[in-house]
Amino acid sequence: MTLQNNDTKEYILANHKSAKKRVRSSKKRAIDNKRVLQKLRNFEKSFKKDLKDKNLKVLEESLKKLFKLSDKAKKRGVIKKNTSSRKKSRYSIKVATALKK
Repeated sequence: MTLQNNDTKEYILANHKSAKKRVRSSKKRAIDNKRVLQKLRNFEKSFKKDLKDKNLKVLEESLKKLFKLSDKAKKRGVIKKNTSSRKKSRYSIKVATALKK
């Protein structure tokens, strides 16, 4: 049995009720994951702008928020643990070098 979604014109090739539910739930999860990842990327862009300004208080707050968003994305499984750690490490180094200059 194939289901057709009228909005996107895609076909679902699920045969069982539970398989149809899995398709629906995986779409919801994909949307949520995309939202979390986009929020992280948008904040990374604004953080790079803050780096150019070199305002100490703004940088510290931005770094804390970036860490928080990165940890949330890691916890949800949107990004991997090492990716989160690498991002946090690199941005910490950038803040330290920006404040030294």
